[in-house]
Amino acid sequence: MADEAGAATAAEAEVRERGTDVREPTVEVAADYFRSYSVVGLLAVVGVLFVAVAFGAGRLLRPVVPTPEKLLTYECGVDPVGEGWAHTQVRYYVYAFLYVIFAVDSIFLFPWATVFAAPGYGATTLVEMFIFLGFLAVGLLYAYKKGVLEWT
Repeated sequence: MADEAGAATAAEAEVRERGTDVREPTVEVAADYFRSYSVVGLLAVVGVLFVAVAFGAGRLLRPVVPTPEKLLTYECGVDPVGEGWAHTQVRYYVYAFLYVIFAVDSIFLFPWATVFAAPGYGATTLVEMFIFLGFLAVGLLYAYKKGVLEWT
């Protein structure tokens, strides 16, 4: 506690002697840090304004002439027949979902390959990657056991 009081007194004495605050560099670093984010914020605001102006101009300039034909549901030039609800096979979505999962997981293999080449990370990285691939294999085995991968 006495050391803190002595440090504060020394800092105050230096401020009186030099006429400047010794803590200024910290304030300048923080100001530069937030200034760099203000550029990003300004860019985001300009982007939102650009989109808002484009939508507003489109709304003001478009012709509005509603007719019964324009209000019908459009189905590739064919008159709509029946209900709007159609039954769809789920298995196509499951295949797409599995593809996305394994495609995203394969993205993690590229950084692993670069870290594995770095000195000192070889054995640890190799063990971590085999654990990761083990999780993927368990997920694939689960999908196989559930019959998801069978095309009928």
